[in-house]
Amino acid sequence: MSYSLHFKENVVKMVLTGSNSQAQVAKDMGVPASTMRYWLKTIQHPGSTTMAKHEKRPQDWSSKEKLEALIEAAKLSDEELGAWCRQKGVHTHHLDKWKNEFSQEQSKNNDGNVRQLKKELKGLKKELNRKDKALAETTALLVLKKKVDAIWGDKEDD
Repeated sequence: MSYSLHFKENVVKMVLTGSNSQAQVAKDMGVPASTMRYWLKTIQHPGSTTMAKHEKRPQDWSSKEKLEALIEAAKLSDEELGAWCRQKGVHTHHLDKWKNEFSQEQSKNNDGNVRQLKKELKGLKKELNRKDKALAETTALLVLKKKVDAIWGDKEDD
């Protein structure tokens, strides 16, 4: 069966607004579910007579876009999230995967920072120990000088 372009656009808009499920819209409009899913992969560009690709694939998103999507999605309720996901062409499992990727990356960065801080701490402890030894040596020499001066007298006294 052939459907008009206007009809296809209306069905896609109904699904993307999220008022009903895809299955319910397909049933209400008398469109096979597989045909409607195909239409959902594409949207109509203004002034064009052909259906064009709706959104890029989730795996094609940049890290910045993924982070922005996670921030935006975190603000939404479950129902709003479903509509938002349909509009953006992603699923909630994509969001979960991206969240895990960012947390693992952050964990790796933290591990690198911890290693660097431990190395710095070790160096500072070593320097502090060296300075403590130098101070102890200087103190011992000063005490000995005072004892020598007390026993034999100061050379300036002669």
